[in-house]
Amino acid sequence: MKKLINDVDAVVDEMLDGMAAAYPQYVKRLSPDLEVMVRVDAPVKGKVGLISGGGSGHEPTHAGFVGPGMLDAGVAGAVFTSPTPDQIFEGIKAIDGGAGVLMIIKNYTGDVMNFEMAGEMAEAEDIEVDFVVVNDDVAVQDSLYTTGRRGVAGTVFVHKIAGAKAVAGGNLAEVKEVAEKVIANVRTMGMALTPCTVPAAGKPTFTLEENEIEMGIGIHGEPGTHREELKPADEIVAHMMEKVLEDLPYKAGDEVAVMVNGMGATPQMELLLLNRKVSEMLKEADIKVHRTYVGDYMTSLEMAGFSVTLLKLDDELKELLDAPVDTPGLTQF
Repeated sequence: MKKLINDVDAVVDEMLDGMAAAYPQYVKRLSPDLEVMVRVDAPVKGKVGLISGGGSGHEPTHAGFVGPGMLDAGVAGAVFTSPTPDQIFEGIKAIDGGAGVLMIIKNYTGDVMNFEMAGEMAEAEDIEVDFVVVNDDVAVQDSLYTTGRRGVAGTVFVHKIAGAKAVAGGNLAEVKEVAEKVIANVRTMGMALTPCTVPAAGKPTFTLEENEIEMGIGIHGEPGTHREELKPADEIVAHMMEKVLEDLPYKAGDEVAVMVNGMGATPQMELLLLNRKVSEMLKEADIKVHRTYVGDYMTSLEMAGFSVTLLKLDDELKELLDAPVDTPGLTQF
């Protein structure tokens, strides 16, 4: 295993300390004993607080999206491991500005269980809490980590749009409602050229032959739907887009936001090349692209590969998607 680390057991703590040092205008670590990053101005009085989290290794998700217009707190578990209820509870308390807190949870069994427990702890202290569960992955039903579909890169659109609704003054019910609208209209599929290596494991999560790729992977290095020989990029995109388009389904006349998301080790050149084919296919299908995001938004350590996400938009979602945001991982004016 070749990684730029010091101590396997200190990876997450040292990463968060480095994040706090890099972005003091955005985030602070709640305490040296907690893997919780919150806005420097938390709690924001009168605004619904947004908290998300999960295992580390997906950066910039989750703490990279803490800041004006998105999340108020990001909670980091060990690599690919859910954070504990106590950590999440401390994050909820830190961002409660009196208008309640919405938990945005990716659909992994440990995340759902631990966030729900934290919510119950917060309610026992008279903090109003609600939650949504993101399940945008079209590839796999019931994977190693889930019951039902996995929550993957589409979660970033939930963070963005729910965050904008909270800034606009929406109450907890209204912020939850718009988050659920995003979840109902967002779909994602991913693939891998290479596996990734969890530091504590010291070996790749799976193995691929030199000319082999994994289709339908999750964000924890989970195997996907099938393996096949490496094909030209356009053929790979066409297969993934067909799966995504038919799932909602998206149809002629729709307007969408697009995310071509790198899995951690995919060059920008290749992501832009992939987006070229995505754009062509949407034009052929008479689907209008309102906004496109190309880059690393929800990664899987050093995995090479990508995912493609489509979000079907209406006027409300467009306005909220276009609203200003200023975080380490996403800035938009």
